[in-house]
Amino acid sequence: MYMVMFVLHDPCFLREVLEAWDAAGVSGITIFPSTGLRRLQTLDVLREDIPLIPSLEDLIQQEERLNRTLFTIVEGDEMVDKVVEATQSVIGDLNNPNTGILTVLPVVKTYGLNRKDEVDEDKG
Repeated sequence: MYMVMFVLHDPCFLREVLEAWDAAGVSGITIFPSTGLRRLQTLDVLREDIPLIPSLEDLIQQEERLNRTLFTIVEGDEMVDKVVEATQSVIGDLNNPNTGILTVLPVVKTYGLNRKDEVDEDKG
């Protein structure tokens, strides 16, 4: 088993990447907004002109500057290759700048992933 983590540089591609991963056979994906030190230093993500409690209008007018980090657990090298291929089919070559960073980590144990009893209850 492997954990695939992908830091997507441009959140405009999020939906396409999710659809590509789904088509590749990924069964579950966790997504969260993220940023890195370089982005904080160069893009001024934490702007001081945004109110402490922003209105919906403030949020809509604010340019999207955060990455999206996606992660999933997959079985085997073949599935990892499918996820990498699916990602690059949307983003392009990950070795190019400003595309993202994809990392694959071995998973020793997982708990709570395959809850077949809950899946069967949902069907019934």
